[in-house]
Amino acid sequence: MTTTIALTGATGGIGGRVARLIEAAGVAPRLVVRDPARAPQIAGADVTTGDYADGEAMRRALDGAGTLLLVSAGEAADRVVQHRTAVDAAVAAGVKCIVYISFLGASPACTFTFGRDHFHTEQHIAATGIRHTFLRDSFYQDLLPAFVGDGDAIRAPAGDGRVSAVARDDIADVAAAVLLDEAGTHDGRTYDVTGPEALTIAEIAAVLSDAVGRPITYVPEAVEVAYASRASYGAPPWEVDGWVTSYTAIAAGEVATVSDTVPSVAGHPATPLAENLARHPELTAPLRGV
Repeated sequence: MTTTIALTGATGGIGGRVARLIEAAGVAPRLVVRDPARAPQIAGADVTTGDYADGEAMRRALDGAGTLLLVSAGEAADRVVQHRTAVDAAVAAGVKCIVYISFLGASPACTFTFGRDHFHTEQHIAATGIRHTFLRDSFYQDLLPAFVGDGDAIRAPAGDGRVSAVARDDIADVAAAVLLDEAGTHDGRTYDVTGPEALTIAEIAAVLSDAVGRPITYVPEAVEVAYASRASYGAPPWEVDGWVTSYTAIAAGEVATVSDTVPSVAGHPATPLAENLARHPELTAPLRGV
């Protein structure tokens, strides 16, 4: 590589995977993390400290980098502000290209409230004039087992809607392919990154049942019931909105798109949910009592 690749989110499920793929390609990335002690052990990696909310720290961390993988920040009331600060720091540091982990169907009015954050972040990146690629990921397959609650049931206001959930391994493969391409093939592109099929929550429950060896069921909920049940966690209203609208977005058909991004960019078929669960038994370990 003739340019330094900086990776954020390297201690998380996407950034860490990308870091290892970049390493396997013989490239030493720069890992921008909040806690260097938690950074993955990547051969030759330059580990530096940065926080999206601290523009000057991010500018220093990104100084001299040519390409940045910007993994979206954790869900927060000020997430868009954090993203804008990080983007502006990247521009000030001289970064030439940003690859941003976005969300499927991002728009200012998408049902999934957190998806709106991604739209506004995309708009800000584009307005800077910097080269960019947006990876609009569907919901993560890896998180679906955590949807199972008491009584081995997924209770949700998802109706009969479908979701094209995608494996985090596949997202990382796509991101790494984009980051390692120096020909500008992906400049200005927005990719929907999805699994190979769109499943209803009932169908997801059936796949989970096979994976854990006992019945998992889907119990449709009314929206008001969903809000009431989740209010017991004491989370702020914006967070509860995000939780509930993740399901109502499914009901509305907004996350049912199935794309060919994984095969066309990563070069292999997208991973079905059952295969991903078999490949990563740790995902269902809590349900299996392991």
